[in-house]
Amino acid sequence: MADQDPELQAIRAARLSQLQKQGGSTNVSANGQSDPDAAEKRKEEDQMRRDLLATVLDSSARERLSRISLVNPSLSKQMESILLRMAQSGQLRSRVTEEQLIGLLEQAEAAQAKTAPKTTISYQRRKAYDDDDEFDI
Repeated sequence: MADQDPELQAIRAARLSQLQKQGGSTNVSANGQSDPDAAEKRKEEDQMRRDLLATVLDSSARERLSRISLVNPSLSKQMESILLRMAQSGQLRSRVTEEQLIGLLEQAEAAQAKTAPKTTISYQRRKAYDDDDEFDI
């Protein structure tokens, strides 16, 4: 899989660029009603995106990404976009394994931790008059 056909790579890159160009389309027509053609087009784009991810990801990595999407859909979409960009730019020479996906997730988390402020939780316990430690018998 390391030596892929250049035609196949060109087709993948063309489909990916087509998906990215069509990503800004809306599902509402000019008169404010939803457009069934746009919904069908969106389904087709999603299917193409899944097909491209299936060619880029190993089965274990694909399973992990689907589990991530159940818990955190925005993170899953972010990782899918990163993977598709990497595939389009030719940074991926072979299928992405689960370990490589975990590494990408850790890199994304580290980058997000730098920009987001760290939150801390502090607990203040109040002493009650009815403390269990004191026995007034």
